[in-house]
Amino acid sequence: MTQQFGESDSLRGASFRRADLSGSSFRDCDLAGAKIASCRVDNLRISGFDGRSGTVIVDDVDVTEFVQAELDRRHPERVQLRSVATADDNRAFWSVLERLWAETIEAFRRLAEPARHERVDDEWSFVETLRHLIFAIDTWAGRFIRQEDQPFHPLGLPPTDFPVAEYEALGLDPAASPSFDEVVAEYAHRQATVREILADLTDDQLQETRTAVLPVWGEESQPVGECLAVIFNEHCEHRRFAVRDLAVLSSR
Repeated sequence: MTQQFGESDSLRGASFRRADLSGSSFRDCDLAGAKIASCRVDNLRISGFDGRSGTVIVDDVDVTEFVQAELDRRHPERVQLRSVATADDNRAFWSVLERLWAETIEAFRRLAEPARHERVDDEWSFVETLRHLIFAIDTWAGRFIRQEDQPFHPLGLPPTDFPVAEYEALGLDPAASPSFDEVVAEYAHRQATVREILADLTDDQLQETRTAVLPVWGEESQPVGECLAVIFNEHCEHRRFAVRDLAVLSSR
């Protein structure tokens, strides 16, 4: 049986020599400063959430900027996001994201229902991805910007490091198994929520601070503009992952 290591720092600073780690996976781990030397790394894959894995050096060559530039080339919306500053910028960029996601949803609609629920390389399925975006909007638009006490829909899916034991505190259903159409419909409601917030948004309101308390994460304060930036970034990066997995699923 494969050994599982989790919720532990017992391997911090560990050294592995002539050990077979082929096929190992590391998720939600701190690998800062890790060094791999004189090892076979065929098909080694490193994935940071938003392309900011940190400095990456391969055979003494710093490839960090190359990775960033290539991601920007493939997904130019990443570049546009970094230039968002005013209320008008926010409105314009959300329109871009809505268009991109409409295209992506339609592409997945052409797949069979099981494929929409299929995980590629154990990453979230497309349905799970949309559920996570529902959670992100509920958190940053509902709980933070609108200061709602209970903005969370039961179908929302928190990040993978969020303890299942804390789902109930937010009204989430860890056993939920919704259909593609159910999740798409609920996601559309959340898109409308963002549009409503942006409709009357002013430049001054972007600087207003919102404070909220969430299980596990505790109390946090952020400007309205930063709350929107988190929502936008989640949409950019999770669409990148969805498009990547769509190529795999469509080729079968």
